Amino acid sequence: MRYRTIAGSDVQVSEVGFGVWTMATGWWGQYTDEQSTTLLRQSFDRGITFFDTADTYGNGRGETALALAFPGADRQKIVIGTKFGYDWKAAMGERREGHREAPHRLDIPFLEQALDDSLERLGTDYIDVWQLHNVRGDHLREDALWMFLDKVRASGKVRSIGVALGPAIGWLDEGLYSLRDRPVDTVQMIYNALELDPGRELIAAARETGRSLLVRVPHSSGMLEGKYDANTTFDANDHRSHRPKAWLTNGLQKIQQLDFLTNGTGRTLGQAALRYVLHDPTVVSALPNIYNLDQVDEFCGASDVADITTDEAARIQALFETNYGLPREVEQAVARP
Repeated sequence: MRYRTIAGSDVQVSEVGFGVWTMATGWWGQYTDEQSTTLLRQSFDRGITFFDTADTYGNGRGETALALAFPGADRQKIVIGTKFGYDWKAAMGERREGHREAPHRLDIPFLEQALDDSLERLGTDYIDVWQLHNVRGDHLREDALWMFLDKVRASGKVRSIGVALGPAIGWLDEGLYSLRDRPVDTVQMIYNALELDPGRELIAAARETGRSLLVRVPHSSGMLEGKYDANTTFDANDHRSHRPKAWLTNGLQKIQQLDFLTNGTGRTLGQAALRYVLHDPTVVSALPNIYNLDQVDEFCGASDVADITTDEAARIQALFETNYGLPREVEQAVARP
């Protein structure tokens, strides 16, 4: 495993991280505490040290899962990113269909309690990367919020501050404002070889400002793992089951054109996808969706294969510019929800 340091901090993360949402949210299947602990420990044994979660994942379970897997002195061996900003406890009694968000809440007493609650669930006295979760533009303009974040960083309860963009792909304005106008250490975004925008512009802004980026969905919801075919189906509780069939058929046509990333290179497609998002040094960690040991072994192996070359990166850009040869009106039907 290779490691990178978040710019302007002493926080070092594994370049392949683990998004704990797969264990906690139920969108990739159900995991017992024992199953979750086993997979998290297996990932650590293979070099992953950065684990990213949120207070709202599984109504706190995404944080307690890390406390179970890395208790006591083991906490010092890992880097924890978690997120805040949703009043998910107030929404627990509501019926929220699909991925509909809980309300945001960012008043200072709420944030003070949210931080203490996260620390308690994580079984720690500090958080390495504390991130505003799916932040909106009006949140970013609240000066009182940033005064509070500066305070908790100075106190040692938080080592670095980040912004997680989302929930879906997009959020360019929020990302640019965070990087250029607020004292963030990281911005987390969706970015992969099939979905370059708005990531390309955010990478350029991170270069200009000397900030670091975290990337989630580097495999485009599994498409860039190279395991799907025309007959692939998903369980009813899997979030991908809600996508139209055209998402699968279009995606398969695209990845057929990426065989230059694997032929004779020693990389699997899943490893090449990770090396692509890590091609720019502003990206300090990629967070693939991990839900079994085979994926852990393959994705950790991405640190052992050849980097993406400049020519390969240029070919990916050229394919994206032509929409991989697919009509753009067709693409509108399969846009990320």
